[in-house]
Amino acid sequence: MTDSNNKHISLQDLASQIGDRLISRNERLVTAESCTGGWVSMLITSVAGSSRWFDRGFITYSNEAKQEMLSVDKQVIEIHGAVSEETARHMVQGAVDHSHARAGLAVTGIAGPGGGSDEKPVGTVCFGWLVDGECETETCFFAGDREDVRRQSVRHVLTGMLNRLQGRAG
Repeated sequence: MTDSNNKHISLQDLASQIGDRLISRNERLVTAESCTGGWVSMLITSVAGSSRWFDRGFITYSNEAKQEMLSVDKQVIEIHGAVSEETARHMVQGAVDHSHARAGLAVTGIAGPGGGSDEKPVGTVCFGWLVDGECETETCFFAGDREDVRRQSVRHVLTGMLNRLQGRAG
């Protein structure tokens, strides 16, 4: 299932499908969010029965929060930036390490309208997923205003998690 196939599925339905997959695998999920500010966790907890498969969510908006709550090494942020695949990888690994979940997702990006640069323009978002001990990362560039970037980020991170859970059905 690709992002294009999921564009017509509501965000809550994506969250619900992730829950169904996690229940079938007898696993729980943890989230680590920066630019989405808890939107992913809010969607997940809007699903009735999500307490069976959602362990916790970390909203680590500041660099200090990423370091303190997720054990992201300060040097990773200094070298690669808070918005980088390396930071997303450390965020998702830290979230799993600081939870009772085995599956995790992370999102960190520049939603705008400010904060962008030539190297990392507004709309740059980095993702991390950890499923079955395998961590994958990706960078996307989304267009639109702050709300558009955040919405696209939420859809992408949920779709990515669902794809990975389906691809590694337990």
